Formats: sequence, structure tokens, C-alpha cells
Amino acid sequence: MQHQLKPGALLDDQGVLKEAGYATRLVKTYDRSAIRGGALRIKEWDYYCIVGGDIVLALTIADNSYMSLDSVSLLNLQTGFQHTWSGMGVMTLGKRGFPATSVKGDVGVETPGYALRFENDGARRVLTARVDKFHQGKPLTARVILTDEPEDSMVIATPFPGKKTAFYYNQKINCMKAEGDVTFDGQVYPFHKEEATAVLDWGRGVWTYSNTWYWGSASGYAGGVPFGFNLGYGFGDTSAATENMLFCNGKAHKLTDVDFGIPKTADGKDDFLKPWHVKDTEGRLDLIFTPILDRASRTSVVLIESDQHQVFGRFDGKAVLDDGTVLEISRLTGFAEKVKNRW
Repeated sequence: MQHQLKPGALLDDQGVLKEAGYATRLVKTYDRSAIRGGALRIKEWDYYCIVGGDIVLALTIADNSYMSLDSVSLLNLQTGFQHTWSGMGVMTLGKRGFPATSVKGDVGVETPGYALRFENDGARRVLTARVDKFHQGKPLTARVILTDEPEDSMVIATPFPGKKTAFYYNQKINCMKAEGDVTFDGQVYPFHKEEATAVLDWGRGVWTYSNTWYWGSASGYAGGVPFGFNLGYGFGDTSAATENMLFCNGKAHKLTDVDFGIPKTADGKDDFLKPWHVKDTEGRLDLIFTPILDRASRTSVVLIESDQHQVFGRFDGKAVLDDGTVLEISRLTGFAEKVKNRW
């Protein structure tokens, strides 16, 4: 079953998700003050990933209530360079003032050593970053403008079994055009609007303590028109709807369940750098994902633990739209990840 959300409030008077399902825009109204899941359990974030040729820039501003997390990642798929810088704070408790919608609003942070800001006037998004000591004591600066937001996006409201006041309200906006540059170590890496694309992961919710998610995303072109996809599973109760969608020329095409087909080593462990076979259960998606870089990180601090593998590479294969049109996918740059969190 794939239930489509109706407009209205996201939560009821008890802080319980009023309706689970999917949409192609933010039809539900998010109100942080309506949450009843505990002040320390609220998690809000904006994550942008910009891809231009072989260069990837990822920017995050997050408020997990008991802690904040800001990060900047720079990857070069040609040379194999990758580095992620992170800054953390404690007991932010919503003080960062994240907008209640992705349609318009700004969020930013500036502290000694770095600054991140995401500005959105409703027509374009301006992302700026400065990290004084990004890697080996060298600074990084970036300014990227995102435009041409497509008509449709992936929106999902997901409950969690066992805790009525836990939920995840999420939007993924694929196929935005990106223009700007990032500068590091004396090198300027440009993003040209004709080829560079971006995705926004806009997340608001109350998560349970332990969970695992799988997420895959790519934006680019297929058959001469903008094409991308959002794929995900692994957490929450997705019986009402999955978050799996194709996007072609600004319109969404809904998929049901998918599997990433992560290969295994001889002893049964995930082998992230071998080709993955990504497919759905209805024969509408059949892709080979060829990994290039694994942006892996593992942290463990007291009761908080995170084991992340965000793998960047190329997708090849086919995708079938709602009307039966078959698109051939060739060397579409994107990522697929597996993340285990206790948070």
C-alpha cells in the first residue's frame, strides 16, 4: 500500500503522527511546539549534497537537541581525495531556529573557526561555508547557489513502532541546479549550472534510540532531461508508504520496496566497494552501482554511537516510469549509504 498524505497538521494534540504516508510536496504542517516525544529526542537537520563532475561537496547543519553537528565534506572522485570536517556543540535544544518548512527560511551557525549558512528566499538557495582549518591546517571556503527546484519532491511521514510520539517527517529535493565553487588548498573547484546538481535532505522528527537506515540518491540527466531518484528503507514503520521515487523532468514516479544488494565478504560482512545490485520488487528499477569512494566514519562517545558508510559512485541500468517509459541510465553519479546509529 502506498498511501498519499492529505494537507493538515502533522501531529495531533498528544504529539502523535496524525497520518503516515508519502507526498510530492510538504503538505503537512510541522510545528516543533506540538512535539511530545521529549525535548532531548527532537532532531532537525538540513543536508545538501552538490555534485559537479568528479567533485562532491556536502554540507550539514543539524540540531539533535542534546548536541549539534555541523559538517563539511569534500570529495574528488577522480583523484580519490576525501575529507570530512565536523564541529559539535552541546544542549542546543532547538536554539538554532530551523525553519518549519523547506519552502523559505534561513539557518546558520558562526563560531570561532568556522561558519555555515543556508539562505532560502523562496526562489533560490545560497549555501556558504568557511572552515579555517578544514584539513592539514588549510582553510576551505564555498559558495553555491541552487535554483530550478523541480515541481515534485519526495516527502514521507513515518512512525516508529513501540513509541507513539516518535516520527520522522522528511523531504528530499533532487535535481536542483547548482552554480558556484569551493576553494581548498589553492585549488578552485567550480560548479557549472549546465551539469552540476544538488539534493536537499530536510529532516524533522523524534527518533528512537537505535536504528539503521539505507539511503541512495542521484541527480543528473537521462534521455536528455533532468532525472534522479531517492531510495531508502530500514527504519520506522513503512507499511503506509516507502520513500522510493524516480524523478523525471520535474515529476515524481512512485516505487514500492527496493533492496540495495550490498555484496558480502566471505565471512558475511558488507563489502561496500564491490558493485551493488540495486533493484525494486516490481521490476521497475534495475541498477548496477559501481563504488568509487567510501566516505566511512565511526564514532562512539558514551551512549552515542554511529557507524556510517556513504559510498559515492556511478549508477548504470534502467528505470521504468509510471507510464511504462523505460529510461536507460548511464554513469549517473550519486551515492548509496548504510548508517547504524545509537543516538
